[in-house]
Amino acid sequence: MALGISLTDAAYAGEQPSNTQGSSTTQTGGSDETGIYATARIEYSGSVAPNGGTGNVASTDVNWSPPPCWYAPYLGAKDFKKKMSAQIEEAASTPGMGGTAAAAIGETKRHYEDDFGWEDTPGYKDYNVAKDGKGMFWAGVENPNEPDILKRSSCTDLPFWVDNGEAPPPQYEEAITPEILAALAYQHMQLPDTKVSLAPEATTKVNLPTWAWLDKAVFDEVQATAMINAPGFNLTATTTAKPVSLKLEPGTPDAETYPASGECTINADGSIGEPYAKGQADQAPPCGIKYLRSSGDGTYNLQATITWEIAWTGTGGAGGDLPDGTFGNAQAVTVQEIQAINR
Repeated sequence: MALGISLTDAAYAGEQPSNTQGSSTTQTGGSDETGIYATARIEYSGSVAPNGGTGNVASTDVNWSPPPCWYAPYLGAKDFKKKMSAQIEEAASTPGMGGTAAAAIGETKRHYEDDFGWEDTPGYKDYNVAKDGKGMFWAGVENPNEPDILKRSSCTDLPFWVDNGEAPPPQYEEAITPEILAALAYQHMQLPDTKVSLAPEATTKVNLPTWAWLDKAVFDEVQATAMINAPGFNLTATTTAKPVSLKLEPGTPDAETYPASGECTINADGSIGEPYAKGQADQAPPCGIKYLRSSGDGTYNLQATITWEIAWTGTGGAGGDLPDGTFGNAQAVTVQEIQAINR
């Protein structure tokens, strides 16, 4: 059932903390001017974007996206009663309130005060105050990084009670889980900026193979963790990105890649490609490019995109795979004609 009135401060339950890449941020609940305690903020640590922003990894699955909203622990019974009863009273006293809106407010009041419920949704007596400290009311939380406002605000069910240590009722499919946390860690993951080593470096010649490689030292696993903590409720999920291949796009159709697909796979030692060695100028590199035309007075925009396999593990031994992610860097390459010398 959707709310007949608005929980104006529901965002407290999922407000994004500020943090810096590679560090852990601890942000506990706080109190507003009414003295009501808000909990269950999501915290991020590891290789994540600063200030709670989205990271730089792009999913290869165009049909996959992080959750736009979810349900999470919000307030204990006494605090929820204080906030909700005040909102009901304010809404009921709004001038001109009547008809369907007034009926919805009345049903909401009965639902929390007089044990009024409906199929799969039990009512509560006096806001469950008798069980205060033994559980929490859960409420909808918007993902602030979801651009679609309709999706972001789609978790509109009335706040519901969950006993400490118990799972939310099964009808709330969007209730926070380790898998949802893993998807949020994916969304905030910050992959390293990796510049591909080239030989010749920056400036090459027409029809001269350019070798490309990445050393294992700069090409390693990346992890991001998301966690949520509330009285009687704790979940954690860690998302791990493992590099598996490098794709080279020369920035012009007048070029050939090695291999022909442009996909350079990872070597057994965790590197990609092979560093150029003296005497190999005329050999075909295992990973590289050959430009067939000069870049003139400009440069070609070489795009080097790394594909990462992404998996997650979480509370209770949960885990699985997430869609592969990609992140690319552009490098300017100057291509010159080989100058002939007439004697």
